[in-house]
Amino acid sequence: MSDPAVSAFSRRRFLNASGGALLAPAVLTSAGSLLAQQKADSNETLKIGLIGCGGRGTGAAAQALGADYNSKIVAMADAFDTQIESSIKNLSTQFPDRVDVKPDKKFTGLDAYQKLIDSGVDVVLLATPPGFRPLHLTAAVEAGKHIFCEKPMAVDAPGVRSVMESVRKSKENGKALVAGFCWRYDYARREAFKRLMDGEIGDITSIYATYYTGPVKPMPPADAKPDGMSQTEWMVRNWYNFSWLGGDGLVEQAIHSVDKIMWAFGDQPPLTAVGSGGRVRPNHEGNIFDHFQVAYEFPNGIHAHMCSRQIPGCFGENADYIYGTKGVLFIGTGRGAAAIEDLKGNKVWRYRGKGDPSMYD
Repeated sequence: MSDPAVSAFSRRRFLNASGGALLAPAVLTSAGSLLAQQKADSNETLKIGLIGCGGRGTGAAAQALGADYNSKIVAMADAFDTQIESSIKNLSTQFPDRVDVKPDKKFTGLDAYQKLIDSGVDVVLLATPPGFRPLHLTAAVEAGKHIFCEKPMAVDAPGVRSVMESVRKSKENGKALVAGFCWRYDYARREAFKRLMDGEIGDITSIYATYYTGPVKPMPPADAKPDGMSQTEWMVRNWYNFSWLGGDGLVEQAIHSVDKIMWAFGDQPPLTAVGSGGRVRPNHEGNIFDHFQVAYEFPNGIHAHMCSRQIPGCFGENADYIYGTKGVLFIGTGRGAAAIEDLKGNKVWRYRGKGDPSMYD
C-alpha cells in the first residue's frame, strides 16, 4: 500500500525506524506494506525468505514482491518439498525475474525455518500453520530479521506470551515486525473508524460482530490418508482441523472481527471475556468447533459480542455493528461496505472513496 505517511521514507529507513512497534494493533499491516513502496531509493536488492509455502504464504510473497520492485524471493522453507515447488511455479508466473530460489536455498522439514533464517535473507515472511508461529517468530527475532508475521501469531496462552516477548526484543533490535491484520489498511474501514473516533456516533454503547461462513478446510475421511504417512504429517497437512496447529475458527478466522472490536476500543483489552462453543456437524477427524460466541466486557459496563459459525447451508454474514449514543456504524463484507445511520435510521454517511490498492498490497 502506498500510504503518504509511508511513502516519505525509503524502504531501508522505514524498516529501521518502524521497529517492533509495528505489531501494535493500530498499525498492523500486510506483507506488501512491510516493503513500504514500489520504488526504493536504494539500489540494494532486498532478499526475502518465505517460511510456509502454501496458499497464504505464496500470496504474502506475491504481495511483498508487488510492493517493491527491488526485492527478490531467494529462499523458501516448508515441511514439504511439493509446497515449495508449487509456490515457486506460481510466483514465477507473476514475477519471472524476481524468484531466484537456488536448490541449496530450498529447505524442507520441521527444522527448515531455522535453515532459512540462517541463509542470509533480509526479510522473513512467516506463513506456516499458526501453531508453529511463536517458535519461528522467536528464531527470526533472535537473528535480527525484519519480519512479516501472518495472523494469528499464536494459538494458546504460552504462545501469546512468547510472541509478546518477541515483540519486546524486536523493538530493542530496531527491526520491523508487522502482522497480518489486513483490515487496518482497508480504506473504507480506516475512514469508518476515523469517524468513530471523531465521535460521529457518540459514545459507544455496545458492539455486535458476526463471522458466519461455511467450512474453511473440511477434514478428509481417514481412508484418504496415504499408506505410510505418519499421523503427524496427516495432521500438519490438514492443520486447520486441529486446534494445536490452527487455533480453531475463532482464532484462525474470526480473529479479524475481534481485531476490529479492539480497534473500536482504542486497542485496550477487555476486562473480561466469557465464551462458549461446540460442534453440531460431524467431522471425519480433528477437534475444532463449528460455532463460537464470546461476550467481552469493557470499562464503563460496555459489552461487545462476537458470534462465529462455520456451517454450510446457513445464513452468511461478516459484519460489525457498533452502536453509539448518536447513531450506528455498520461495517459489512468487502470494500466500501461502511455506513453510519442516526438513531432514526437515516443514513448520514456511506463510504464512497477509493478501493484500490487492496489492503493486502
